Amino acid sequence: MKFSTRLIIGTLVVVIITITTFVVATNRSLRQNLDQLFIQELERQARLVAAAIATQPLDLNVEAHRLGILVERRVTFIDLDGAVVGDSDFDDQNLLLLENHIERPEVQAALAGQVGVHQRVSTSTNRAELKVAIPAWPGIVRISAPLDQRNEVIRAMVLRTLLAGLVAALVGTLLAVLGARILARPLANLALAARSVASGGSPLYPVTSTLEIQELVRAFQSMHDELSKQITELHRERGETQTIIESMAEGVIAADERGRIVMCNDATRQILGLGPNDSLTDLRKLLHQSDALQTVEEVLAGTPVLGRELQLGPRDILATARPLPNRGAVLGLLDVTDLKRLQTMRRDFVGNVSHELKTPLTSIMGYAETLLSESPDAEVQHQFLAKIRDNAQRMQALVDDLLDLTRLESGAWQPAIATVDVASVGREVWAAVAADARQRQITFRMEVPSGFQVEADPKALLQILTNLVDNALRHTPAGGIVSLLTRDIPEAAVWEIEVHDNGAGIPPQHVPRVFERFYRVDAGRARAAGGTGLGLAIVKHLVEGHGGSVSLESTVGQGTKVQIRIPYRPQRILNLL
Repeated sequence: MKFSTRLIIGTLVVVIITITTFVVATNRSLRQNLDQLFIQELERQARLVAAAIATQPLDLNVEAHRLGILVERRVTFIDLDGAVVGDSDFDDQNLLLLENHIERPEVQAALAGQVGVHQRVSTSTNRAELKVAIPAWPGIVRISAPLDQRNEVIRAMVLRTLLAGLVAALVGTLLAVLGARILARPLANLALAARSVASGGSPLYPVTSTLEIQELVRAFQSMHDELSKQITELHRERGETQTIIESMAEGVIAADERGRIVMCNDATRQILGLGPNDSLTDLRKLLHQSDALQTVEEVLAGTPVLGRELQLGPRDILATARPLPNRGAVLGLLDVTDLKRLQTMRRDFVGNVSHELKTPLTSIMGYAETLLSESPDAEVQHQFLAKIRDNAQRMQALVDDLLDLTRLESGAWQPAIATVDVASVGREVWAAVAADARQRQITFRMEVPSGFQVEADPKALLQILTNLVDNALRHTPAGGIVSLLTRDIPEAAVWEIEVHDNGAGIPPQHVPRVFERFYRVDAGRARAAGGTGLGLAIVKHLVEGHGGSVSLESTVGQGTKVQIRIPYRPQRILNLL
C-alpha cells in the first residue's frame, strides 16, 4: 500500500475515532447536565405548587389540574400514607383507581425530608418520566415530566455533533490528501533515485521544503557517494585480481558449495583443452576422472588438498585445492607435463651419455691396460692402438654432437645465410661415405636440377645432409639405394630437400619420437653401426634455426623419407612479387 494511501486512511481513522469519542462524551455530559437542569426546574416548580396549596385548603384534585395547566407538568399530591389525593392527569373517579405510592423511591425520599428524584416508566401513564417529590402540606407534592423533550434535545445535539464531525472528516481528508501529496512526491522521487542508483545510472534527487525529507535526501546522497567510492574501489580491486588470475600460468577454478563453477581463467581452458566458448558449469563434470573427482569431493567437504598429482587425459597436473569461507572452493591446476617430460629427458640424457661414453671408455681402458701389462707383438699393438683411436673418435664425435646440440638449443647459433648449390653439397657428403657405400654395394642417386640453389648456412646444410645420408646408409641393407631429391615450390615460398632410402623402415609407434635426443628404434643395432643418437635432433634444430620444418615418413620394410623445408628469404619473396 502506498504511503499516501496509508496517510489518508490513517487520518480518517484518527478523525473517526476522535468524532466518536467526542459524540459519546458530549452525549453523556449533555445528558447529565440536562438531567440536572431538569431536576432543578421540576424541584422549583414543585416548591411553587407547594407554596400555592399551603395558603388555602382546596380540593386537591381540582387544584392539581389547575396547577398542572399553569406549570405545564403533571402535578401529583400524595398524602403521608402514600395515597394519591390529586393528579392532574386523572379525574376524581380514576383517581381512586391509582395504587398506593408509599413504596415509590421519590416518595420514600420525600417522607424522609429530602428531595426525591427518580426516572422510570410510569405505571399509570405508561411513559418514561422524571419524577421530583418534596415534602409539603398536607403530604407530598410530586412534579412529573416526560423525558421525550430531553431526549429530543440530546438527539439534536448529537446530530449537530455528527454533522460537525463529518465536516471535520472531510476537511481532514482534504488536508491528508494535500499532506500526502506534499510528502509522497519527494519520497516517490527519492525512490526513483534509489532505483537509478541500483541500475547504475545517475540519480536525480528531489527538492523539498520538508526538513525531515531534506535530511533523508542528504543522507541518501552521502550513502550514494560512499557507495560509489566503495564500488569503484571494488571494481578496481576485482579488475586487478582478474588480471592477476588471467596472467597466471596456473589454472584457477572457483566453485560454490554445490560444485558449480563461478570463475575460471584462460589457463584452465588451455590445460583442459577447452575452447573459449565451451560452457563450464559443474566442477564434478569437468574433473570426472576418479582421482580428480576425489579431490573435488574432499575440498567441497572442507578438506584442503595440497600438491596432489592428477592425470587429466594426456596431461600431468599438480592440483592444490582449498575450501573458501562461504563453503565454496578454489582449485589451482599446474600443468607439469612438460616439466615431467624434461625430467624424463634429463634422466634419459644422463643415462644415454653415460652409456655412450662408458662403452668406448671401457674398450680404451681394456686395450690400454693390456698394452701396459703385456708386451704384444707389433701387429697386435697396432690393432689395439687402432681400437683405442676408433673409440676415442667415437667419443669425440659424441662430444662434438653434444656441444653442437647444446649450442643450438641455447639459441646462441644463428645461421650465416648464403647462396648454396645443393648438388655440390650432396656430392661432398657422398664423397665422405662413398668408400663404405661401395663396399656394401649401396647406390647413391641424386635428383637435383642443375644450378639448384638455396639460401642457407653452408656449414649447417652440409651437417644436415651429412646426418641424413649417414642415417640412411646405416639403415639401408647391401644393394640398397639412397636418394637425394630437391624441389622449388614458389607458391609455398619454400625449397624442399628429401633424403630417401629403401631400408628396413621405422615402426609407426616410433616415428613421433625419432627427433628426440638419444632415441633409437633399435638401440643395439644403432650403436653397432656407430651412431650417437643425436643426428636427427641436430637436424631438427638446424632446420628450425632457418625458420623451416622437418618431417619423417617411414614404412616398415620399404624405407624412410626425411623431408626438410627451407623458406625463402624476404628479399626473394619481394622479387617474386
